Amino acid sequence: MTRFIEPGPEFGELFRAFEHTAYRLETRDTYKSANEAEALRQFIAGESVDMDWFQNWLTMIRAATEEGRRFRRVRVVSIPLTAYSAFGIFCAKYTNEAGEDIRYLPREQAADLPEHDYWLFDSRKLVRMHFGRDETFLGGEVIEDPAVIVQHNYWRDAAWHRAVRRDDIAAQ
Repeated sequence: MTRFIEPGPEFGELFRAFEHTAYRLETRDTYKSANEAEALRQFIAGESVDMDWFQNWLTMIRAATEEGRRFRRVRVVSIPLTAYSAFGIFCAKYTNEAGEDIRYLPREQAADLPEHDYWLFDSRKLVRMHFGRDETFLGGEVIEDPAVIVQHNYWRDAAWHRAVRRDDIAAQ
């Protein structure tokens, strides 16, 4: 059985309700979000980037980290990096400082990983992310099949094992 959660309060509650760990696998080279559009434009133009749009996320990560909960993420990226992936590395400096551990995996090392994004909460709640053709987030499919959840835990471990820290990829 699965159910679909649209972006909004119910989806946001996933990040407040987990007990120990929240893990995300990102597989796309580009994402589109109205929240970050101006910051992305500033970054690409080489301007000073206004990070006000990001403060709610950073505050949530800090609060979770202070409670002993952990956020981890692996971003699969194409080399050379897209402008969006370079922007993600820039933003990861702030999220890592807030307590989220974001790592990077070159796409050629990710052939055995899924081609879809997902969140895995406490290793037992799986939310497969869905995106529109324009790369905007449509919502998440909550998957309860234990075998599918175990497979996504395996992919998490495999990705994490091969991924490099944000500072290492930023130095390249």
